[in-house]
Amino acid sequence: MAQKKKTRIGAWIIVGVVLVGLAGFGTGGLTGNVRTLGTVGDKDVTVASYQRALNEQIRALSAQFGTQISFQQAQAFGIDRQALSQVVLTRTLDNEATQMGLSAGDMAVFERISAIQAFQGAGGFNRDTYRLVLQQSSQTESEFEAEIREDLARTLLQAAIVAGVPGSAAPADALVRYVAEARDVTLLRVAADMLTAPVPGATDEDIAAFYDANGNQFLLPEAREITYAWMTPSMILDQMEVTDLAIETLYQDRIAEFVQPERRLVERLIYADPANAQAAADRLATNEATYDALVDERGLSLADVDMGDLGRDDLPTETADAVFAATPGDVVGPFPTALGAALFRVNAVLNAQETTLEEASDGLRAELAAEAARSVINEDFDRITDLLAGGASLEDLADRTDLVLDTISWTPAVTDGIAAYDSFRAAAQVATEGAFPELEVLSDGGVFALRLDSVTPARVPPLEDIREDVAAAWQLQAQQDAILARAEEIAAGWDAETDLAALGITPRVETGLTRRSFVEGAPEGFNQTLFDLALGEARVVDAGTSALIVRLDNVTEADPTATDQAAQRAAISDSIAAGIAQDLFDAYAVSVQENTRVTINQATVDAVNAQLQ
Repeated sequence: MAQKKKTRIGAWIIVGVVLVGLAGFGTGGLTGNVRTLGTVGDKDVTVASYQRALNEQIRALSAQFGTQISFQQAQAFGIDRQALSQVVLTRTLDNEATQMGLSAGDMAVFERISAIQAFQGAGGFNRDTYRLVLQQSSQTESEFEAEIREDLARTLLQAAIVAGVPGSAAPADALVRYVAEARDVTLLRVAADMLTAPVPGATDEDIAAFYDANGNQFLLPEAREITYAWMTPSMILDQMEVTDLAIETLYQDRIAEFVQPERRLVERLIYADPANAQAAADRLATNEATYDALVDERGLSLADVDMGDLGRDDLPTETADAVFAATPGDVVGPFPTALGAALFRVNAVLNAQETTLEEASDGLRAELAAEAARSVINEDFDRITDLLAGGASLEDLADRTDLVLDTISWTPAVTDGIAAYDSFRAAAQVATEGAFPELEVLSDGGVFALRLDSVTPARVPPLEDIREDVAAAWQLQAQQDAILARAEEIAAGWDAETDLAALGITPRVETGLTRRSFVEGAPEGFNQTLFDLALGEARVVDAGTSALIVRLDNVTEADPTATDQAAQRAAISDSIAAGIAQDLFDAYAVSVQENTRVTINQATVDAVNAQLQ
């Protein structure tokens, strides 16, 4: 939490926001005449600033989901409201800075602008590039420089508020002691083969009692009884006619896939000066250096010089002759390239490969048939949709089209047949009784429509239907109870003279365990149990089908001043201080907002949003 707050403090410095805005929605505004959404104190809230904030929020959300989010989707997440709140808060702080007389000088503004990458030319900051970029984003120099000046003033205001936040040594020390405290333990695992007597079988009374007490173990999930009609390319594959000419044409179109000439895996090390390239080649010839060492000397990695697999046509004739005459590991050259003289290392030989038309024919035939089947289904899509719209039932579809009728008792655990498709499972999950079927698409190009006939609620089957399962579960529980009892017995008598080998137990010692350590084979909650133990105490832990006896042998207290703990202590202290600073700033911002008059024209905001939809 504190770390997140620390990040938020930096977010108030909006140079990054300005840069994103330059490539964003632009500042053309709503109609070219409306430029503001309202006012905050004496400051205008511009349409452009709202659009930039909105663009940045959508970009962040898209990155989070790994796909481009539409404006409508962003609105569903409340992104438009967040962007407006961000802009209003920023202008509130701008207004407060102005009221306090805070400002930034021309030199500070220039230094900030000249450091922005978008305005750089070959020799650094370029005035013409600066003007062009602003022109493309529909901003004037005076508007942009005013934003930078306000940004700098706002940063001064923020720095003044959060400056002097006291250090957090005491809580940091306490957290380090808690997190870094280490423990040494001895573990004994007790299994079923260590029981001294067999576990008796369950009686009818035992089974009935276990069923009554543990019925939820046998709970059947809600089942949705569904009738569906579907058709996939594989269902009609045999009906598709594929000519030999079509197969040969496809083969020729993809000839590079089936006929591959001999190739080489090659690396290329380039030198701007041919003399340096020759000197490097001479060092290789006399074994004064290796190719890898030459790459390192250039400050490069092998990934930087890797060219991948190349054919003869990918290299000039002279270079290709040398490369293809070389054996794996050989270095040839130097040879001239467009970038300079280069040494080439051959890493592997990829022999020529050829798949004949006859060998490829079956696969190509199946591919063409599948494509034809998808086309047939696609051509029938509108007709089937029209039938459903006209009131046709799924049974009617099966009679009048190539769709196949079937039923399924679907639960989330059912993934066979049509339930293997994500789109079917999604539709089955939300289907309601009485709803009209709709034609939907499967991932392989097939189609389906479904009808929910009934829902069987989650339920526990009658005992007589699952008696064997209940008896087996009782037996497992009885065995585990016996294992735990045996473990308690061993733990109670465990001392230095206990002959563990005679009990069939091999002790396992774990040292330096912290609260964040992972212990292989330990059950959930093991670390909590470990740190609840007193020195020398042994405790039995249920491990599911076995038991662990845990004895605490040693406690190593953490030393926050130790060298190996210093970095962790500093990070915790900084995180706490950042959290306090953010809380102070948030409290200040809220106070300023409460005392600043905010006027926002919601109709203008709605119009801007409508333009973006």
